[in-house]
Amino acid sequence: MELARRKDVPEELKWDLSLIYPTEAEMEADFAEAQKIADHLEAEYPGKLNDPDRIVACLDEYEQLQRKLYLVGSYCELAVEVDYYDTPNQQRAGRISAIEAQIASRLSFIESEILEQSEQTLSGAIEKAVGCKHYLMDLLRRKPHQLSAEAEKVLAALRKTFSTPYEVYNMAKLADMQFPSFTVEGKEYPLGYSLFEDDYEYERDTKVRRAAFDAFSAKLRQYENVTATAYNAQVSQDKTLATLRGHKSVFDYLLFDQKVTREMYDRQIDGITERLAPHMRRFARLLQKKYGLDEMTFADLKLSLDPDYDPRVTIAEAKDYVKKGLAVMGEDYVSMVEEAFDKRWIDFAKNQGKSTGGFCASPYGRNSFILLSWNDRMSDVFTIAHELGHAGHFRHCNSKQSLFDTNVSTYLIEAPSTMNELLLAQYLLKTNDDPRFRRWVLSSMISNTYYHNFVTHLREAWYQREVYKIIDEGGSVNAEVLSDIFRKNLELFWGEGVKINDGAELTWMRQPHYYMGLYSYTYSAGLTVATEVARRIQREGASAVEDWKKVLDAGSTLDPIGLAKLAGVDITTDAPLNDTIDYIGAIIDEICKLTKEIDGIEV
Repeated sequence: MELARRKDVPEELKWDLSLIYPTEAEMEADFAEAQKIADHLEAEYPGKLNDPDRIVACLDEYEQLQRKLYLVGSYCELAVEVDYYDTPNQQRAGRISAIEAQIASRLSFIESEILEQSEQTLSGAIEKAVGCKHYLMDLLRRKPHQLSAEAEKVLAALRKTFSTPYEVYNMAKLADMQFPSFTVEGKEYPLGYSLFEDDYEYERDTKVRRAAFDAFSAKLRQYENVTATAYNAQVSQDKTLATLRGHKSVFDYLLFDQKVTREMYDRQIDGITERLAPHMRRFARLLQKKYGLDEMTFADLKLSLDPDYDPRVTIAEAKDYVKKGLAVMGEDYVSMVEEAFDKRWIDFAKNQGKSTGGFCASPYGRNSFILLSWNDRMSDVFTIAHELGHAGHFRHCNSKQSLFDTNVSTYLIEAPSTMNELLLAQYLLKTNDDPRFRRWVLSSMISNTYYHNFVTHLREAWYQREVYKIIDEGGSVNAEVLSDIFRKNLELFWGEGVKINDGAELTWMRQPHYYMGLYSYTYSAGLTVATEVARRIQREGASAVEDWKKVLDAGSTLDPIGLAKLAGVDITTDAPLNDTIDYIGAIIDEICKLTKEIDGIEV
């Protein structure tokens, strides 16, 4: 289980960044070309953006610049994400980022000058525009919060500085934090961030699992103050920007670009906290009885309900599962899945210094790149299906929309990904009518799809809201405050049935999403829409799939309410969320019924 160095990982387990640029020299050449475009924009347009034709011409050229910067940035940043120990890659990414910040500062005049124009001029530009039409409409929406041209130039120049809290967090977590091994009954076990999150949290041996949790938590605690300082800097920075831009609260500022209301945000957090908790507590009691635990602790919540039935899966088998599971999306979608596996879009490697968790990056004009750590589990198959949902989404919208119209609201960004998890589960349920198999699939939906998005990320969202309330009122946070909030958060949701053991409160240290605005809650928002649409696909078939593809094609040309409406879901009410919670409860009821039939265990 000892993690390898990146250089020792087989090539077939790594993604192929040459799909962005075949060589570093070609990347540098494209970056040089981008700087020439920036020079031309700076020389050609200052003081001249007072005419619809010039505005459109400028933005069309600006989009070409952004395309190149997107590719260059992706090439450099993705190389860092798989190995935070690689100094040359760190230096290259830092150099590129610094120059990009300079370009952003030099060209900040574009938006400032456009917004100085009359309504007639802007309306004329919107009428003439094609690829930049919605970009201009969004600029108009932001006009009340625009600062002076000089202030915007300064903020753009500081863009790299604004990412410092996240960089500090990642360095502490992925480069500095070295885990010692731990011992259980005379046997020594290696420990690392991904080893804990991908292996030990699911370990069926209670002594090993809980000892790993204790050892992992002990190491986290050594870094709690630096991590808290980085996070306090992030949230304080958000509040400062909210105030500068004239928003009433930091919540208004962070929700502005998502194009959703505070009511929609609070609904997800409060509705799930209140209505889902009883169902998940019942599932926790079932796990406790199944494993014969004297008490159920936070360290036990990731257990598989039927570990003997949880098959080990090869990468080749995963490809077959995902292709068949997503076949309902059509031949083009299946071809994308095949390409992702065959052309090495996916980084399966488990190595030192690699980012934890999973993500999908989709640079405009290229294929997607998916990161995860492969552990031969069915949960990894669901992760691949999830990330391919992002890949499919941007394959659709990138081919149909300009770069400007692919900036989809994070409120719905997780809908295509979680949709794929549900489609995979629906397929698996059709392949076998054995009660134990059915229970395994249903419990996988609960412990993977819904636990991850409706519990893990939702609890993070509740905690994040409490932090921002403190910041919004002029306060600050430290490690003690953050741990206290998270402990209360877990106790509120799990009640007396789950012991929140020491170390659980440090869960706030494990999530990078806190450095990305109000992102954590959007997992449940996306999965709410995905649940409604997946069930519609199950009932209606091709017509529902075609409506969903319209959503994928639309990119950011519609707001979340409009996108959901395309798929037949009304998110202006709490009905979809309540339906989803009821659906989760019904799945848990069936799991309990099946467990009584199979094992004679009743809760």
